[in-house]
Amino acid sequence: MGSTRYDMDARFDRARKAGYGFKSAGEIFTQNALGRAHESMNPKGISFRESRDSEVHPNSVPIILGLDVTGSMGHIPHELIKEGLPKLMGGIIQGGVPDPALLFLGIGDHECDSFPLQVGQFESGDEELDMWLTRTYIESGGGGNAGESYLLAWYFAAFHTRTDAFEKRKQKGILFTVGDEPCLKRLPASAIREIMGTGQHTYTHYELLEEARKRYEVYHISVLHSEQAVRADRGWKELLGQNCLSIADHRQIPDVIKGIICNTFKNESSGTAGNTGFDHIQMF
Repeated sequence: MGSTRYDMDARFDRARKAGYGFKSAGEIFTQNALGRAHESMNPKGISFRESRDSEVHPNSVPIILGLDVTGSMGHIPHELIKEGLPKLMGGIIQGGVPDPALLFLGIGDHECDSFPLQVGQFESGDEELDMWLTRTYIESGGGGNAGESYLLAWYFAAFHTRTDAFEKRKQKGILFTVGDEPCLKRLPASAIREIMGTGQHTYTHYELLEEARKRYEVYHISVLHSEQAVRADRGWKELLGQNCLSIADHRQIPDVIKGIICNTFKNESSGTAGNTGFDHIQMF
């Protein structure tokens, strides 16, 4: 995975033909009508998702983006496919990080959702990233249990990913979750078995966070679009400190992620680093 390039011109043309700019989420995210996760994104039985170097990308930078696909956050993938994703990838590359490899996760609620974890592949190409994003099932679930399963992103990153960045260069990747709820505090072994097919241990969210931090810098983007989200943000700041990134407008997500990645990994000999934005990008 991750052996193709992100081509802005090809992406613009494909988005125009596909109608990303005007089609509804239901028209683009076809798993929604089927009411189930795409088979290729079912994590059951997955050993590892791998971010490997290639001739095209000799210094791969692994990035995990865990998107909350419960009711209040289900519009975010739609916004990303319309224009946020090319802004994100274009901004990273132009910002001096030429070899990003992005893995999408769909995050729900393991206590009440049918598909609390969906898993793509680490990809660098525009067509492949669009494919995984649009395969995501926006379950729009969640429950009244005061949290979502952001800790599943930490679990998967810690135990089910392998990266050349870490194995060859001892370089950590970056993991982002995006949401508006607190993190559920416990992941039982029974839930892990149901989701992954195997699992012997029960973990707290603290334990999984520490496991993920061994190979990833862990961030959470809090979208403060409600009073409930503001309350949840306080808990995230206690948990992650400055790695909790609070935004009032979900359209800031690409710029926030780009800024963290470019400040961490930018190759000063490649591209033009800085705050060059992609606000002019429109997908028709």
